[in-house]
Amino acid sequence: MSNPRPVAVVTGASSGIGAASARRLAAEGFQVALGARRKDRLDELAAEIDGVAIPLDVTDEGSVAAFARAVEALPGPVKVLLNNAGGAKGQEPIEVTDPADWQWMYEVNVIGTLRVTKALLPALKAADDAIVVLMSSTAGHGVYEGGGGYTGAKHAINAFSETLRLELNGLPIRVTEIAPGMVKTDEFSLNRFGGDDARADKVYEGVAEPLTADDIADIVGWTVTRPKHVDIDLVVVRPVAQASNYKVSRTR
Repeated sequence: MSNPRPVAVVTGASSGIGAASARRLAAEGFQVALGARRKDRLDELAAEIDGVAIPLDVTDEGSVAAFARAVEALPGPVKVLLNNAGGAKGQEPIEVTDPADWQWMYEVNVIGTLRVTKALLPALKAADDAIVVLMSSTAGHGVYEGGGGYTGAKHAINAFSETLRLELNGLPIRVTEIAPGMVKTDEFSLNRFGGDDARADKVYEGVAEPLTADDIADIVGWTVTRPKHVDIDLVVVRPVAQASNYKVSRTR
């Protein structure tokens, strides 16, 4: 009987970078445990990649605990945790921003990452080598007007990754932060602006080639398949058109 496939866990797997990364990890030979709230989308993706769909709400402690139990029940060792669940809400100046938007961003991006990582660390420690990948953002390494809540949350992920690496030192667990710049996906900006298509489209207007979800998935696949003694601490990736968070070359 062949050995079971190693398990890669992906949160926020129902769309965008999460779904693209799940496909890439499956192609690398992992059994992918897909976590997100939209079970119908997870089921469809699981059927496509021979993965396992497990409902997950990272803002709910009970949901995270049930998700971790389901992952631990899979036959293979848990080798990869991709903390991808997150998002942005609003882009208003601090003077007029809604504190509820900031609360949501911290709960999903930061506390959600904490919950999932904490719940799955025992399984990761039980593997002979493992890796935790945190999907951050260039917003975690710089700031811009209107981005205080989101940049604050992503700066926290940068601190989280560096702290986790220190705390796990001596164990065969690598910790990688991936910090993408402008990535055009179907939902990120649309969700940020409350479904306002025109405002979401404006983000990418005139940018010939923003990054795609597959570009980031390619980096995820490369990172987790390095030799187990090689830790890629941080990857910052932007499209050529984007020199910084606020300097972008546009054709119009």
